[in-house]
Amino acid sequence: MRSIMSSSKPSLLPLKGVKVVDFGQYIAGPAVAMILGDLGATVVHVDPPGGPMWQSPANATLMRNKLIVQIDLKTEAGLAQALDLIAESDIVIEGFRPGVMQRLSIDFTELRRARPELITLSIPGFASDDELRREWRAYESVIAASSGVFTDMGLNRVLMGVNPSFSPLPLSSAYGTMMAASAVVLALQARERNGLGDQIEVPLAAAVMEGLTYNSIHIEGLPERYKTQREKEIERRRVEGLPMNVSYDELQELLDPFYRSYRCKDGRMFYVVCPSHKNHAKRCLQVLGIYDELVAEGLTEEEDTYKPYAEWASPVSLGVYPLPKDWADRIAVRMKEVFLTRTAKEWERIFGKNKFPGAPQRWLQEWINDDHAETAGLMIEVEDPVYGTMVQPGPMCWLEESGTEALKPTPRREVDFQTAFRALSAVPTRTRRITRPDDRSGWLEGVRVLDLCNVIAGPHSVSYLARFGAEVIKVDPAKPFYDCWNTVIFGMTHMRGKRSVLADITAGTGREAFERMVAWADVIVWNAPDRQVNAMGLDAEALAKLNPEAIFCKLDCFSGPKPGPRSDYVGYDDLVQAATGIMLRFGGSMDTPEEHAHVGTIDVMCGFGGALGIAAALYQKLRHGRIGRARTSLSALSGLAQIPYCYDYTRRGLFDEPSGPEVNGYDALTRFYYTASNNFLLLSAYEADLDRLDTVPGLEGIAEVDPDDRNEFLANAFMAANAEDWVERLQAADVGAALCDNIESIRAYNLRDADGLPGTDQGSYSFSAFQDHPSGHRVTQLDPYAVRSARGTVRFLPEAEKYGSSTVAVLKDLGYEDQEVKDMLQEGLVSESWSAEYLPS
Repeated sequence: MRSIMSSSKPSLLPLKGVKVVDFGQYIAGPAVAMILGDLGATVVHVDPPGGPMWQSPANATLMRNKLIVQIDLKTEAGLAQALDLIAESDIVIEGFRPGVMQRLSIDFTELRRARPELITLSIPGFASDDELRREWRAYESVIAASSGVFTDMGLNRVLMGVNPSFSPLPLSSAYGTMMAASAVVLALQARERNGLGDQIEVPLAAAVMEGLTYNSIHIEGLPERYKTQREKEIERRRVEGLPMNVSYDELQELLDPFYRSYRCKDGRMFYVVCPSHKNHAKRCLQVLGIYDELVAEGLTEEEDTYKPYAEWASPVSLGVYPLPKDWADRIAVRMKEVFLTRTAKEWERIFGKNKFPGAPQRWLQEWINDDHAETAGLMIEVEDPVYGTMVQPGPMCWLEESGTEALKPTPRREVDFQTAFRALSAVPTRTRRITRPDDRSGWLEGVRVLDLCNVIAGPHSVSYLARFGAEVIKVDPAKPFYDCWNTVIFGMTHMRGKRSVLADITAGTGREAFERMVAWADVIVWNAPDRQVNAMGLDAEALAKLNPEAIFCKLDCFSGPKPGPRSDYVGYDDLVQAATGIMLRFGGSMDTPEEHAHVGTIDVMCGFGGALGIAAALYQKLRHGRIGRARTSLSALSGLAQIPYCYDYTRRGLFDEPSGPEVNGYDALTRFYYTASNNFLLLSAYEADLDRLDTVPGLEGIAEVDPDDRNEFLANAFMAANAEDWVERLQAADVGAALCDNIESIRAYNLRDADGLPGTDQGSYSFSAFQDHPSGHRVTQLDPYAVRSARGTVRFLPEAEKYGSSTVAVLKDLGYEDQEVKDMLQEGLVSESWSAEYLPS
């Protein structure tokens, strides 16, 4: 392994010298250890006798940079070997049901009592304090069904009457992986300060809820202007008692013209994502050559879209989402005509070079072998011992100074125990002085973060840091570039725990204030392409003059560890879904692409990736004395979201994972079934579970049924009782099963008034209602609760303040006198608000 074998050139990877023992199976645990290995850690993976519990070519990716040893933990000798490996480690990872490791005599609490510097990570399906579900067989699909993933698959599926709707994306594991990996490295950097490790739990059910946090917010009395055409149509049909039976083609006519796919000259669909930005939609129409004619027909741009809608000069404003239906239809007709004049590849270049977002719809297989993905290091080649030359996803995050080194992972390698033990013991163990034995502070207590981000991924990354004690200043322009649907609605989630400043930071006194904030910060975060970073003087050389100790983190759409032809193209979550195959899989064909419905599907994952990069850079600074620049991208995280299928090699089988709106699972043993209670049950079983299924009352004889006849047998059987009874019977037999729940009911059953606590003691689901939210609305939000720490404190995050509320206070903290602040306000260089109302009506 790179981190084990000697090299003539010393490694610059940030986690060099960190030792990890990985007991994880399936995806989440192994993926966390893989990411730590990509960042330079020495990793030993432990499999049971006979090999991994999940047999998949994806294991070649999950096990790279690891030595693999088989140990029988149920034997005295095997237990002794496992404990010997743990004694040499800094980090131990497991992903079993709560209590399993303890029953095997590997008790993390006891191990940490003997070695307080040890960091342990548990990633169960459901929380250890979830009395109802913690013993469930928590397969990916069971967690998804229980957490509302399949039933809240978006407005499209509701309108088409496809509800619940199956998706093979392992979202629970993907979100859990990034939250757990970032938590471990945040704890690691905190250990450099106080000598203490930690005991961490990240339940996958809680992690997927955090991934869907933008879907689970509820704002009472949301003004009509924020409702999309699809939401209005759903309301109309419910009021009038009409069925949800909208066809795919009819659905397209309910979409915003700047948020949909268009057919091109070559027959390929091209996805446009230009809503909400002051310039993107206008630039799009100008380049398409139809802006002037639409303006002549009456298309307008309201100067101040943060005024109440009733005060607008016209009912339409370009750059605002959603558009009124009459204008949405009129613009879409013109755009359809123009897109037919060029190929999708041509349009991709035109959009990219003109700096507004759009991308062709591609299949995953095309993305894996895409020229940009290869050149940028988003897809890499690994010489696997089983599959030969294999294309795998590149690193999920990296530091600029060591990113290219991360592109050369060592293939997985099976070894005996002695070889694995020698690999760990060969890495020097550091003796750490415990400076504060009773320290209960957050992992980032005292760390100051300057947030320059917009939309979701970047600002969510920084809000996540705030729960661990980081002090955050969020800077936005004195006059907004994005509409209030994008800033205020999304900001209710990602502005929590931040002080908001509105300032023109490009010139004059505003630039001077910006430089003072840069000098104040330990970490600076921005989701922007390199050209913008360089223009603002935040490239490595210029930043070193402003603040030589500051860590800079950049998140963007298409970049990788190396420059690629599309690295500087702008884009959003949906665009990456189109470019990497997610939308075509979800929709089922090139004729029916469909966004994977959750708001921020990849955005939130990327936000956790940014936090991981920041944690790695902080650790590197404390441990190795190097100032690093952390990087991640939406495209890099798309590989994790698709990890069960995101690989290629000679003689690989078809890319035939479940796709399209009609699919209801993998096979007869893992799919939805309709029950007597008129709701759906999710069965999640394997061939090895047939004997268990045969013991379930009402399913006797299933073991003898021909595989081709199982669908019919089970469909008839499940109609004999209600879903709740079936779940109880199946869980009693230790078979994976769950009701297809929805976020609305989960929120209702797990809601309390905001009490200043983060919800980490509330089980697998936790929401707080803010009765006196500064918006004037009653707002219900998911708690910041998925990462649970035995030592470090996780903070409650207060409500998001109104944009600009802290402008004056922050400027005074930076040393400005009262008159100087008044002058800056008078000149419009800074602002205390974008609007009279928190949420413009």
